[in-house]
Amino acid sequence: MANTYSQILIQAVFAVQARDHLIKPEWKEELFKYIGGIFRKQNQKLLAVGGVEDHVHILFGLKPNIAISDVLRDVKANSSAFINEQRFTRVKFRWQEGFGAFSYSRSQLDAVVKYVLNQEAHHSKRTFRQEYIGLLDKFEVEYEDRFLFDWLD
Repeated sequence: MANTYSQILIQAVFAVQARDHLIKPEWKEELFKYIGGIFRKQNQKLLAVGGVEDHVHILFGLKPNIAISDVLRDVKANSSAFINEQRFTRVKFRWQEGFGAFSYSRSQLDAVVKYVLNQEAHHSKRTFRQEYIGLLDKFEVEYEDRFLFDWLD
């Protein structure tokens, strides 16, 4: 796509199936590096990846030659296959269907990178449900609660 220029910054959020606490500290960084490799292979720009036991946040620069849903489909499929091949969990690992995707301006980049990388501390104060619904509300995304992630209470 000659003469096509863009700056599209996306924060994506997706959860482990059934919100199980399967992402363990001993292999989480290896997972994040693997996700980085998926982005490089797609020729997309990964800016930050972070998460806790039951969900992941990814901040990336999206090039206009691919849809967000295609990027995240590949990330979720390839990373879950990697987790299963490495036998990081005793059960079959799967990501929950769907994701949240939120766009940001260049002026917000530093704050969003810090937010994504600081998930451990962030979730000592807020649950995933509070965080996710807060994002949906902040970005004025209409939703039906029954179609959101499975929640652990």
